[in-house]
Amino acid sequence: MKSDIEIARSIKLKNISSIGSQLNIAESNLHNYGKFIAKVPISLIDEQKVNKNNLILVTAITPTKAGIGKTTISIGLALGLNKIGRKTVVALREPSLGPCFGMKGGAAGGGYAQVLPMEDINLHFTGDFHAITSAHNMITALLDNYLYRNRGTDKSLKEVVWKRVLDVNDRSLRHIVTGLNGSENGIPSESGFEITPASEIMAILCLAKDIDDLKRRIENIILGYTAAGNTFTVKDLEVAGAITVLLKDAINPNLVQTTENTPAFIHGGPFANIAHGCNSIIATKMAMSHADYTITEAGFGADLGAEKFFNIKCRKSGLSPKLTVIVATTQALKMHGDVPIQDIKKENIEGLTKGFANLDKHIDNMKSFGQSVVVALNKYGFDTENEIELIKQHCKQVGVGFAINEAFMKGGEGAIELAEAVVAAIEKTPSEAVRFTYDNNDSIETKISKVATSVYGANSVKFSDKAKKKLSLINRLGLEHYPVCIAKTQYSFSDNAHAYGVSRDFTFTINDIVINNGAEFIVAIAGSIMRMPGLPKDPQANHIDLVNGQIEGLS
Repeated sequence: MKSDIEIARSIKLKNISSIGSQLNIAESNLHNYGKFIAKVPISLIDEQKVNKNNLILVTAITPTKAGIGKTTISIGLALGLNKIGRKTVVALREPSLGPCFGMKGGAAGGGYAQVLPMEDINLHFTGDFHAITSAHNMITALLDNYLYRNRGTDKSLKEVVWKRVLDVNDRSLRHIVTGLNGSENGIPSESGFEITPASEIMAILCLAKDIDDLKRRIENIILGYTAAGNTFTVKDLEVAGAITVLLKDAINPNLVQTTENTPAFIHGGPFANIAHGCNSIIATKMAMSHADYTITEAGFGADLGAEKFFNIKCRKSGLSPKLTVIVATTQALKMHGDVPIQDIKKENIEGLTKGFANLDKHIDNMKSFGQSVVVALNKYGFDTENEIELIKQHCKQVGVGFAINEAFMKGGEGAIELAEAVVAAIEKTPSEAVRFTYDNNDSIETKISKVATSVYGANSVKFSDKAKKKLSLINRLGLEHYPVCIAKTQYSFSDNAHAYGVSRDFTFTINDIVINNGAEFIVAIAGSIMRMPGLPKDPQANHIDLVNGQIEGLS
């Protein structure tokens, strides 16, 4: 079979104005970035149409390090629904250069279920990530200048909590010292970098409803604390207007097309392990305004992205999916059934059966949010009929839908079975209104504990002394009403990346807490999770090249 990039190049792309016309978006409303990409103004969101749309969330069981094909399934489902006459648009996150050149590769789907042009989408795209990075670091520079100009005065800050960001994986930048080599170079200070998808600016962009809301949230970002213990915000720095200017284009969602020339919106890109893991509310609502069905996804397993999709994104936006699709692979199920990684492509009925515990926990979690569930098996060539039939029968026993998806190999034709199962489930047993894991008036400690015990399966939560001090600060600042965004490993229900399957009777440890006052949620950092990833031994960058004017090795 051709590689992803070879397939992408074999597709004859339609001009973006033609894609826009499928959604009844006039060419005059498209801000083109070349022939095949455009930004669409927020003003085209129609809340009445949003309320009538069939929103479908695609999530997954706990993934392997190679991923589980959730983006491919999301795109494939959109293709399949369009094949059976249901007007459908997919809304996805933008890829980050970190994993693209690191371990996981790109995030534009795969095989014959991709969003195109995949090279542009996986690389610099419309510059949204660069705008977010620039906006974040502009605040840092302006804050450093403020501190430099006010050193030795009562305007100086006791503590600075605002860091820097960069959209690469670079472990050496996690902890740094700035302002060295003389007073003319600033004030010597400890600082550090996080990856751009973990930036509070990224979260704000993805949760803002319009440009005014974006500016309001930017104003509320806490940068540090005064000697009196009061917050010092971007509003106090008096630069919110300037930062908003840097994001005036980035706030508009990006319109592209699939491998079958159907519309797709791609906008925002927070990771689900270290941030809230969902594309922008604006892009989701834009898709819902122009279709009958909208497919969106949330990062990593359902314990991460989907939990945050419901408890943060749905809580803030009022969105409520009609259905949740949980993606599974035989490989991941066998990995969770204690089959050695090198053997997960081989038939192993015992290991597969044992791995059902991971699937069942995710199903139960989605049902706890009031969701109707369909399990989509992302089929590989080495999957056996015995394995497939076993998964099908298990899903029947636990009372959820099941369908095979072969969109990677066959495009929309390979997703018709899933599309029909999804439509049938929505028509017969649609999801209830979203049920949240915790109430707004619960304390932050209670919110974290409820997620850890009910979603992850912990029996207790331990807070470090550092985290306890942050809890006291949150209480003093009156921010207890915010939802929580737990940063933890994507490879396990617990805070231990090596605890596959379903973790039980464990203590979940919160080592630090970050107040995202602009994004309006509290980040709780669990275990040893890092908000600036490192590169693997053999990064994807080793396999990417430009040969005769064409990019090779990008996937």
